[in-house]
Amino acid sequence: MTVSASCHAHQFDDSPDSRSFDARKNRLGRMVHLACVQRQGRSSTWPDVVIECRLSRIMKLASLLAALTATQLPAHAFAQSYPERPVRFIVTFAPGGGTDIVARLVAQKLTDAWGAQVVVDNRGGGGGVIGTELAARAAPDGYTWLFGTSSGLVINPLLRKNLPYDPVRDFAPVTLLTTNANMLVVNASVQAASVKQLISLAQASPGKLNYATAGAGSPSHLVMELFKSMTRTSIVHVPYKGAGPAMVDVLGGQVQMTFNPIPPLLPHVKSGKLRALGVSSATRTLAAPDVPTIAEAGVPGFEYVLWYSMFVPARTPKAIVDVIQNHVARILDQPEVRDRLIAIGADPRSSTPAQLEAFVKTDTVRLRRIIEAAGLKSE
Repeated sequence: MTVSASCHAHQFDDSPDSRSFDARKNRLGRMVHLACVQRQGRSSTWPDVVIECRLSRIMKLASLLAALTATQLPAHAFAQSYPERPVRFIVTFAPGGGTDIVARLVAQKLTDAWGAQVVVDNRGGGGGVIGTELAARAAPDGYTWLFGTSSGLVINPLLRKNLPYDPVRDFAPVTLLTTNANMLVVNASVQAASVKQLISLAQASPGKLNYATAGAGSPSHLVMELFKSMTRTSIVHVPYKGAGPAMVDVLGGQVQMTFNPIPPLLPHVKSGKLRALGVSSATRTLAAPDVPTIAEAGVPGFEYVLWYSMFVPARTPKAIVDVIQNHVARILDQPEVRDRLIAIGADPRSSTPAQLEAFVKTDTVRLRRIIEAAGLKSE
């Protein structure tokens, strides 16, 4: 039988038997036979070509079987045994801060639930760049996570050129963990008991008041620049090398005000050294429910929150992403977890991957506008 005759004569049988897996294998073998003969440019009988082309046939059959298996198995089957070894959870700041506390709380709860250890790996330095790059370069197998922050995934890309990672290209979203409002406080000597009074005071004396931040481009800087822009006030920026030194001078009265995370401010508010005027979130925060939002206190539409989240390297299987997201969502609903997070000024807030992606896009647009309005340039 010639090659051309075999090619034209071969027909697929639609009977039930032919639709069986064995029938598909037989048809595949004969098709490989025809391809081999055609490539060799000669006629041959079936037994001869089986010997000559057996390796090619086996390889092609294996590829087809793999493809058939992948399409027929449910997606969750790939993640049923996950995790099978320890997971590394990269935190891009040093131990002891808010990011570290939240990450370790979630990691411990997941370790308890899975029986496989989730290890927090603190990789501080470079304003979060070092740890973020490390996560971006990790294998997309579900065993490396990134503790995502607005600083590392939004502010750094907007303010720094030639970053060794791209937040959109290199990462896949998993879930939000918390949102974290800042509180606007003034030294007790400032003659303003409300946001409206502070705005009036600043407008009456442009450039006379000043505010402290943890440094140029820091969240405490950007939130105040948003406040200045929305209230049309002129308040002088005094940058420090960290939140600690900035707080010392606000308490001492050398600088009149600051925006800062809530927990370290509350003792000074209770002692009367500082006066709380408002929080930066759209709704009142659970950490300080008696303090109004800045929006309700006189600046409609004002909102600025820091956020903590979980990302994994891009191309991590969706089935694994779903396993992580589902477990974290359940953990954030636990009363003891919520209470611990609220105690450090964080509002628990899980999300789907799609919701986190949309959230980050919105935050990027908002922060880009703030940065441009403040005249900050990329480094």
